[in-house]
Amino acid sequence: MRGVGTTLSDRQALWAFVLGCVAVTAGVLMHIPMFLMGRAMHYRLAGMAVGWDMVLGMALIVGGVAVAAYGLLPRNVAAQRAIAGTIEISAPEDAALGWPHWRLMLVLVIALVIDVMKPAALGFTIPGMVSEYAVPKATASLVPFAALIGTVTGSVLWGVIADIYGRKASILLSAVMFVGTSICGAMPSLAWNVGMCFMMGAAAGGMLPVTYALLAEMMPNRHRGWSLVLVGGLGAVGGYFAASGFSALLQPIFGWRILWLLNLPTGLMLVLLGGFIPESAKFLLARGRDAEAREVMARFGATATRRDALPPLPAGTIGHALIGAKLAGKLVALSVAAVGWGLVNFGLLLWLPADLVAKGYSMEVSSRLLAESALIAFPTVFVAAAMYSRWSTKWSLVTMIGVTLLGLIGVLRLELGGGGGPVLPIALLIVGSNGIIAILLPYAAESFPLRVRGRATGWVAACTKAGGVAAQALSIAALVPAMGVAAGLIMIPTLLALGLCAWFGRETRGRDLRLLDEAVAG
Repeated sequence: MRGVGTTLSDRQALWAFVLGCVAVTAGVLMHIPMFLMGRAMHYRLAGMAVGWDMVLGMALIVGGVAVAAYGLLPRNVAAQRAIAGTIEISAPEDAALGWPHWRLMLVLVIALVIDVMKPAALGFTIPGMVSEYAVPKATASLVPFAALIGTVTGSVLWGVIADIYGRKASILLSAVMFVGTSICGAMPSLAWNVGMCFMMGAAAGGMLPVTYALLAEMMPNRHRGWSLVLVGGLGAVGGYFAASGFSALLQPIFGWRILWLLNLPTGLMLVLLGGFIPESAKFLLARGRDAEAREVMARFGATATRRDALPPLPAGTIGHALIGAKLAGKLVALSVAAVGWGLVNFGLLLWLPADLVAKGYSMEVSSRLLAESALIAFPTVFVAAAMYSRWSTKWSLVTMIGVTLLGLIGVLRLELGGGGGPVLPIALLIVGSNGIIAILLPYAAESFPLRVRGRATGWVAACTKAGGVAAQALSIAALVPAMGVAAGLIMIPTLLALGLCAWFGRETRGRDLRLLDEAVAG
């Protein structure tokens, strides 16, 4: 928490955060003996009794998260939010990129890799859970379902937390919760796995929009689009590669539980990286920390201006902004694309590891195949960022939807016995789906007037989770179709999104977004 500690109150807050982190870490370490007790049984712990040390460890985790949250909470919140409403931070249009910008992008990529790795690892744990707990796959699907419900909750909750706590503090709070959820790797009961997975999802759900918000406030305007796409895309592909790679390397030795226990070192890494994440200058000015705010703005080439708070919208204006300005079609198009992405990312890609195991591949081999696919997808993120910033924002999104469609066709062909291995179609799916999510939210934010931008972008983000919730509901109901059938069904919304985005999408590259507000006002 660099930059904190200039006053007695701030020093106390820093020590409270450190104490909370120590308590959570100690609580997790008290669960490690249970994990090690299962060494002779390939770390199978189902049915073992929960000891007093684990109960005490859980109490330390709950208390530690509360103390850390208290340490991060700013004082005089209401007054600060009122002041923040009159502050506008902007980077000069022609500001050059410096080392602070590149370092911020690097740190946020690592943060997103850690964040995306958590839910991505769920697909690699399902076969192990089914085997160890002797439950149907439908019952084990409660775990990813709880995680997705947690991400929906987190997406809403973390938006509020980011406004109250600040961007940096909300990322740190997610990291502390990641550390706490690592105890899922030592839980002998499936019910505890479900509960911890909800907590993990809640922490992970808000990281992406908070990261986008922080990056958008720090990057020069002419570099904002490609930097958002690049950071989001690298984080998504890197997270999936990390999950599949760690599964291939560690599951054969330590079993599926190790993928949960990795939350301990990666969560602590994220806490340490917090020292390199600057706080929003707007948040610092609202807290009266003017010197720190000036230092941040000087490093990132930003300026601050005071303005009168915007008057409230007249009744019915939101509907006019979305319908009267002919933006309803665009909202529908992006919503369908978001639902389709959720079906691919939280459905098909989570089902694939178990499907490959069912086809006779070992968990090690299936994880390696998926890791190779993610590695192939990695360089294409740079292509997506270049396309978005240099070519076209609209057609970059349409292209990524098309690549996803090709991946679905490849999976369908594979299931129908068309020959070839699974690496190429899975790589196309990972390329397309990660390209979609890297472009979708920045494009949505650039496509709607300021006064409804948050609502529209939030709705599109919620639709990404809706597709995943629908997919996992099928898992719980034991209605998961064969991969070929699933790919064919998901092709329907993907094709629809392709057509709608091509028709209703509008180019935003180089466009002055204030023109959208003028259209609404007119």
